[in-house]
Amino acid sequence: MDRAQILALMREAMQSLFEIEPEHIVGDAHLYNDLEIDSIDAIDLIDYIKRQTGHKLVADDFRSVRTIDDVINAVMNKQAQTQTDA
Repeated sequence: MDRAQILALMREAMQSLFEIEPEHIVGDAHLYNDLEIDSIDAIDLIDYIKRQTGHKLVADDFRSVRTIDDVINAVMNKQAQTQTDA
């Protein structure tokens, strides 16, 4: 998946899981301050991404995540790591 596809996945996830309008899901949107995503919501988001991408994401992958761009980078890093391991 490329950045645009992951962003589209994030918009779908945020709307489906948390009823956040897609236009609010932009790269620099802060998960906690702007989108009101708490730690429990983050676990739901991780699970959703895992189910959609097939990449096994864990909480440690998200420790430094603060924005939508951070989530995209975490998914891309996991994707690259998985390809390297294969």
